[in-house]
Amino acid sequence: MPTPDRTSVAEIVAAARELLEAGGPAALTMQAVASRVGVRAPSLYKRVRDRDALLVMVAEATADDVATRFAASGSSLSDLGRAYRTFAHEHPEGFRLMFANDAAAERMGRAVEPVLRAARETVGDEHALDAARLLTAWATGFISMELAGAFRMGGDIDAAFEYGLKRLTAGIDSGR
Repeated sequence: MPTPDRTSVAEIVAAARELLEAGGPAALTMQAVASRVGVRAPSLYKRVRDRDALLVMVAEATADDVATRFAASGSSLSDLGRAYRTFAHEHPEGFRLMFANDAAAERMGRAVEPVLRAARETVGDEHALDAARLLTAWATGFISMELAGAFRMGGDIDAAFEYGLKRLTAGIDSGR
């Protein structure tokens, strides 16, 4: 069966992202994606070289979505931190994949532009990259632990995130 014209790379990536979120990395097979878009697996290879290439495409699409989310959120470091966390909760497997795939680094670089801009506005040019890295590293660590179920001591995780975000951004702000 030849690849139908209605099957595009965008549809393939969307199907792959759905499978990833529904079943984790193990569910993301070329056969499963082909079935989801209505073609046989060999036909899928006309559009996507292999599973590794598909994983890169999914990671890049996820990074693009983070960039879109950042652009739609407020322009403060706190707003961006909250948008990042919300995105991770909506797309936990994609969130994990973004950091597991070096090939998506260029797209991630573009995604963090709003964070760099907010950091620049907060601390100036000299320490903008440092401030952006600090916020991103803290938020990524917190969110990764949260998604993994690592916070087992009880308490309100939302309040803990807000507490950390408030303290972190206050510290960054005072460093100007």
